[in-house]
Order: sequence, then C-alpha cells, then structure tokens
Amino acid sequence: MSRQSGYTLIELIMVIVLLSIVATVSVRFVGLSTQGALDTSTRQLRALQSVVISEQLTRELREAFPLSIRTNGSCIEWLPLDAGTNYLRRTRGPGFDDIEIAAFAQPPPTGDTRAVIYGYGTSTADLYAASDPGPVSSEIAAIDNSGSPATITLASSHRFSSNSPARRLFVVGEPVSICQSGRFLYRYSGYTPAAVQPEPPPGTPEVLAASVTGTVDFRVLPATLQRAAVVQFTFELESPDGEETTTVSQEVQIRNVP
Repeated sequence: MSRQSGYTLIELIMVIVLLSIVATVSVRFVGLSTQGALDTSTRQLRALQSVVISEQLTRELREAFPLSIRTNGSCIEWLPLDAGTNYLRRTRGPGFDDIEIAAFAQPPPTGDTRAVIYGYGTSTADLYAASDPGPVSSEIAAIDNSGSPATITLASSHRFSSNSPARRLFVVGEPVSICQSGRFLYRYSGYTPAAVQPEPPPGTPEVLAASVTGTVDFRVLPATLQRAAVVQFTFELESPDGEETTTVSQEVQIRNVP
C-alpha cells in the first residue's frame, strides 16, 4: 500500500501565520514609504511657495519709491515707482501746474500717478498726504514727451518744498499694501493714498499666500551713511495637517536715490 504525502494542519497554520507576518510588514513598509514620499512632496511644495512669495515681495519692494515704505507690523505699504527722469524747471506761477523735464525713455501712465521731487527730511505721511507745498504733487493730468522741453501737466497747482541735488524727478503710482489676515496674506492696490496707513486698506484684496501660521513680521530699517534702507519680513507656512511649518526670512535692500 503506497504512502500519501501532504501538509498537516499545524504546518498549514504556521504557513498562514508566517504569510500574515510578511504581508503586515510589507504593507507597513509600503505605507511608510508612500507617506514619506507624500511628506517630501508637501515640504517641497511649501518650499516652492515660500520662494515664489518672497521673490514677488522682493521684486515689488525693489521697485518702490524708497522713502515711501512704511509698516505697522502686520501690513507693509509703499508707493510703486513708475518712472524717473531729470527736471529742468519745477512748477512756477501763475499756474504752478507745469514741470519742464528731460524726456522719459518710456512715458508712464497718467491720471493715477504723481510726481515726486526729493522728499528727504519729510515724514512718510507727507509722501502720502500730498501736502502743498510738499515733495509729492497732485495727480498728473498729461505728459508731453515729444516737446522741447518735455513737460508734465498737473491736474491742479502744486509747489514743491525743496530741490533735488541731482535734479531728479520720480513718478509714483497708487499705493500697494501687503497685509496678513488670519491664515492668508493679501495684496491690496488701486486705492487712494492716506496720511495714516490703513489696516487693512480699502478695495478688493488678492490672495498672495495661504496656510500662513503665526504673525507675519514686517520691519523697515531706515538708511544710514553706511548702507541703504533694508526691509525685513518673516512668515511661516503650515502643512495641511498642521504638524510641520516652513519658516521664511528675507532681507531686501532698497536703493535710496535723492
């Protein structure tokens, strides 16, 4: 009589137990590997977001009229610089509404822009209030860039309070602000300048960043004899699960041209 071979019940149970252990370890290993890949991807995305946000802020601040940058902690505000040239003659009577200039390489827009001459020795509020006399004119009504000399015509009369040593004239646009509100960082533009910094400014905000945690810190260090003005800003971006944060800290040097 032939002898039959096969598995005993104990052997079968041992095989099942071993396969279960191997499967559990494999699933755990795959799960950890997948989670690690997802965490790495999330960190890279936050790092990319931080680079984009800081680069946008840096570029805009470098195009600001240097004396106009001001902050109250959670908001930073500035007047964007649209163009620059040399003036030949400031406004004079009887109308006090025409400025003779060297022609612009590319004429700036009119209507929502103003001319600035010098501005050192005055408060930041004077740059936004456009006091008369003062360093900032009323709105520019027209620019004749083809005349000899070229001229800027103001919407109303204005007397400039001082001369520029280099006879420099700048054209600035409407204010721009970056403000934090909860987990969002907003950009405001297209509103009327005011002597007191608004918080937040009027108008419809544009989302610059989301998932911001903590308090965004804006600081402005005025220019000294050894260096130009410096803007510092620090903020943190939080992961969706709230377990990790990425800290961004940046310094922007602002050129100061009288």
